[in-house]
Amino acid sequence: MDELTRKAPSNKAVALSLQTLENLPASVGRPSYDRSSLTPGIVHFGVGNFHRAHLAVYLDDLFNKGLNHDWAIIGAGIMPTDTAMRERLKAQDYLTTVVEQDSGISTAHVTGAMIDFVAPDDRVGLMVWLTDPRIRIVSLTITEGGYFIDPATGVFDPTHPDIQHDGRHPDAAKTVFGILVAGLKARKAIGLNPFTIMSCDNVPHNGVVTRNAVAGVARLSDPALADWIVADVAFPNSMVDRITPATTDREREIAKNQFGVIDSSPVFCEEFKQWVLEDHFPLCRPDFDKVGATFVTDVAPFETMKIRILNGGHAIIAYPAGLLDVHFVHEAMEHTLIRDFLVKVERDEIIPIVPPVPETSLEEYFKLIDRRFSNPAIGDTIRRLCLDGSNRQPKFIVPSIADALKAGRSFRGLTLLSALWCRYCYGTTESGAIIEANDPNWERLQKTAHAAKADPMAWLAMADIYGAISANEAFRAAFAQAMNAVWSEGVEKAVKAYLAN
Repeated sequence: MDELTRKAPSNKAVALSLQTLENLPASVGRPSYDRSSLTPGIVHFGVGNFHRAHLAVYLDDLFNKGLNHDWAIIGAGIMPTDTAMRERLKAQDYLTTVVEQDSGISTAHVTGAMIDFVAPDDRVGLMVWLTDPRIRIVSLTITEGGYFIDPATGVFDPTHPDIQHDGRHPDAAKTVFGILVAGLKARKAIGLNPFTIMSCDNVPHNGVVTRNAVAGVARLSDPALADWIVADVAFPNSMVDRITPATTDREREIAKNQFGVIDSSPVFCEEFKQWVLEDHFPLCRPDFDKVGATFVTDVAPFETMKIRILNGGHAIIAYPAGLLDVHFVHEAMEHTLIRDFLVKVERDEIIPIVPPVPETSLEEYFKLIDRRFSNPAIGDTIRRLCLDGSNRQPKFIVPSIADALKAGRSFRGLTLLSALWCRYCYGTTESGAIIEANDPNWERLQKTAHAAKADPMAWLAMADIYGAISANEAFRAAFAQAMNAVWSEGVEKAVKAYLAN
C-alpha cells in the first residue's frame, strides 16, 4: 500500500451526501454556497471524470465566490454506462470529491455544481430541460471519437448507421446530435432562442466540428432547420486541458483512507487546469474568466499548441511504454529512453511546425508539459494514453506528419511512433504479455497489424486514418523502415537508433 493510502483510519470516513457535508474532515473543502440557491443554466452530456474535474470545477469556483448561481448543471447521458454513473452520483446528491494531486501535495474538495442528472432512458424529461428557458448552454464531453468524423477527410460523416437512423427517425434519436436537433427544433417551435452548444472535447476546432455534426444530422430530415442551425445557433470553439485519470478502487481507497470521504466516484486530477474559449455566447454565459478561464477571439493557436504538444506528447510516450510493460505515466518519464524520445520528437519535429501562440513561449509550454507528465502523484496510466488510437492518431499525430512533409522537415520520430502504435495493436508487449482490446476498432487494428508485420504498407492502407500522407512516397519509405526495425531489432534498439541519428 502506498503513502497516499495509509494516513486516515477508514473507520473515520464519512459517506458523502448533502446531509454529511459538515461531518467531513476539516481538511476537505466543501461548497460555501447553499445548494438550494442554485438554479439550472447548463445541460451537460457526458458526466465523466474530465467534465467533473473541469467545467464543473470552474462553476463550483464561481459559486463559491457568490457568483452565477443561475448556471448550475443538469447532467445528461445516452450511453448505457451513464445509467450507472447517474445512480452512483444520485446516491450522494450529485456531489463529487475532486482530489488535486501534485508531486508535493494532495488536496480534496467537494463540488456541488450539478443539481440533477436525467436518466438516459428519460427522453421526455430531457426534452423538458432542453426546452426550459433557463437552459442557455448545452455542453458536451463525449470524447474525441464521439463526433462521427471521417478521419481521412476530417469532416462529419453522415453515412454512419446511427446518424442515418437519426435522419430517418428524428423524434427517436440515438445520438447526442440527433437529440440536440430535436431540442433546438422544439425551442424554435415555441419561440425560444436557441441554446449555445459548447464542446469541451479535445477535438481541433471543436465548435466547428460540433456545428457540422448537429447541422449534418438535421439536414437529413429537415434542410431548412439545418440552415437555421448554421445561421442562428452559437458553437464556440474552445481548448480544454487537465490530466484526469480513470477512477479505480485505488482512487476510492485514497479518498477514504487519506481524506476520510467515502465517494463511489471521486475524481483525481492534476492541480493544473486550462480553458481557452471563443467568446460567442448570445444568451450570456458564466463569468469563467473570473476563475481562471481565458476568452479570446481565436482559439485555434491555443488548441493547435495543446493538441500537437500535449496530446501528441502523450502518444509519443504511450506506445513505447506500453510495449515495454510500463504501467504509470510518471514511470515512463523516469525511463531515460522514453523521455529522451519524447524530448527529441517534440523539439525536432513538433514544436518547430506549431504556429505562434499569443504571449506564449512554446519551449516554456513544453517544459510545463514535461513537469506535468512527470507528476508521480497523479497515477495516470499508460493504458489510458494508449486508448482509442484510431481516433486520436488522426487528430494528434497525423497532422504533424503532414505539416512536416509540406515543410520539408524531419518526420522520422513521428513515423517511428506510428510504427510503434502498429506494433502495440499487434496485441503483445515485448515481453510477450497480452495487450487487451484498447480501441473501439481493436479487431480491425489487430488484424491489420498482423498483416503489417510482413507488409508494412498494409497499415498505411488505412487511408481513413492516414489520409493523404498514406500515398506519400517519402512517408511510406520511412514507415516501412521504422516498422521493419521495430520487428527485427525490438522497441528499445529502434528508439535508440533514432536518438543516435
